[in-house]
Amino acid sequence: MTITAYTDGASRGNPGESGYGFLLRDEQGTVLHTEYGYLGQATNNIAEYRALIACLHKVRGMNCTRLVVHSDSELMVRQMNGSYRVKDPNLRKLYQEVRLLLHAAAFTFEISHVEREMNKEADRLANEGIDSKHTVAV
Repeated sequence: MTITAYTDGASRGNPGESGYGFLLRDEQGTVLHTEYGYLGQATNNIAEYRALIACLHKVRGMNCTRLVVHSDSELMVRQMNGSYRVKDPNLRKLYQEVRLLLHAAAFTFEISHVEREMNKEADRLANEGIDSKHTVAV
């Protein structure tokens, strides 16, 4: 089964209070799962990676053969696709964590950049994560 994910990270202050959110849809567009969480103090780029990591953890337990991720973080997408180097040491750790998760994954992975307007639900979830202060280990 192909799962389409929309991920987003938000930070109020950059760095500031941050959160992540993502939603998963099946091939018919039915929402399979939504999730958000509070990350505490972080940059928006760290929150973007945390959203992707949380998404990958969730999909591992599902019957997924192909994961297509959409994100409005041009930086993260280009880093994951290899067109940008990951210079920041904090982001490099998260990038390596994603790579390890993907190496162990039983599904193929694609990631692409979408405009903010196409990612409104994930953005709403990321902001709900900040507002909720609901801390989740990711």
